[in-house]
Amino acid sequence: MTSPATQAAPLLIARHADVLVTMDAQRREIADGALVARGGVIEWVGATDELPAAYSDAVDQPHVRVLELSGHVVTPGFVNTHHHMYQSLTRALPAAQDAELFGWLTNLYPIWAGLTPEMVRVSTQTAMAELMLSGCTTSSDHLYLYPNGSRLDDSIEAAQQIGMRFHAARGSMSVGRSQGGLPPDRVVEGEEAILTETRRLIEEWHDAERHSMLRVVVAPCSPFSVSRDLMRESARLARSYGVSMHTHLAENDNDIAYSREKFGMTPAEYAEDLGWVGSDVWHAHCVKLDEHGIGVFARTGTGIAHCPCSNMRLASGIAPIRRMRDAGVPVGLGVDGSASNDGAHMLGEARQALLLARVGFGPAAMTAREALEIATLGGARVLNRDDIGALAPGMSADFVSFDRQQVGMAGADHDPVAALVFCAPSNVAHSVINGRQVVDNGRLTTLELDAHLTVHRRLALELALAAKAA
Repeated sequence: MTSPATQAAPLLIARHADVLVTMDAQRREIADGALVARGGVIEWVGATDELPAAYSDAVDQPHVRVLELSGHVVTPGFVNTHHHMYQSLTRALPAAQDAELFGWLTNLYPIWAGLTPEMVRVSTQTAMAELMLSGCTTSSDHLYLYPNGSRLDDSIEAAQQIGMRFHAARGSMSVGRSQGGLPPDRVVEGEEAILTETRRLIEEWHDAERHSMLRVVVAPCSPFSVSRDLMRESARLARSYGVSMHTHLAENDNDIAYSREKFGMTPAEYAEDLGWVGSDVWHAHCVKLDEHGIGVFARTGTGIAHCPCSNMRLASGIAPIRRMRDAGVPVGLGVDGSASNDGAHMLGEARQALLLARVGFGPAAMTAREALEIATLGGARVLNRDDIGALAPGMSADFVSFDRQQVGMAGADHDPVAALVFCAPSNVAHSVINGRQVVDNGRLTTLELDAHLTVHRRLALELALAAKAA
């Protein structure tokens, strides 16, 4: 029974959607669909003509917001499982345009060393605005370098201001070039300091409750930038608090070669040896995950953030997503950093996942609905959440709508759900996160975007110029 406090919460009724894609257990796609949310949680989902009288009679009440969605397709909000939001300051830099992963990083590390707290805050909101306009309602962000007083708190506070559901991954690098790692020594940290700061962030910010808007993740950057000890201690720390763990793994051939030379293991063997497998762990990329690794990940419920655009941009290869999913590996989508994509459009990423899978493994490798499932339910599972990714009673009120009348969907009335993926990626008309409308008729409601982007462009130029002058 609904409590008096819950009954007093704002009521949101979204109705008359041409198709409402639930991603529920039956994968229902409801014609003339509707949903009702109260206090950030969905109460009812069904056809508009079946809307209970208690709701339909309340539409004229002042505490009730009604979204009329005729001409729209509604889906659960997309879940982005891998990003480096600060990289929106360094898109398309000439020195890094035509390199593979290690060369790309080598060119960019010195530039990123100039990041400031203001740059972290502003770039986080730029990345989140781009994500939200593309249909994303929950995002992880992997911030792994902290120069000039920057802290993860800077991105957390930015997320709270813009209204994104956020998994803030406290990344770290501790092995610089002088110790055989890839990053310059000036951008790495001491391991005890990393663990102390990570512990502080969990205790200060992490919210483990259902429908949480903020969770903290323990996230050493990669096997080529941290030590075995830090990987082990990070896993112990994460599990002592019950928080998730994240890192990069098996991204390209050089990554495999480094792991074999340095550790005498494949990346998957290395992860398993250090305790970095389980339902509380997800790894970015895994382009080169071998059959043994796929088996380990499937057996342990270890997740993967699939980043097709980045994998193509850096010529890393084609991840065997079909084999992973068939084996039972949890797979979500990630846009990766905006310097290796160089965008952050979640619907575009879903489309690219489908196209890349078919290039590598044939037309049966992925369907449009599978791509949408990976972008929603898949991401929720990877982030170890059971409250997002589907539209059903008891789930978080995170949903988006796409206008079918736009030119890019002309002629696609035969299957409007598949059209979202097959047609040119579009921005959302509306987006609701935790029951709050954050995009209204294509306009972001929580940020003055034009003024914000003026500041972002200035900071991006300052960052590049400072690196040239160094």
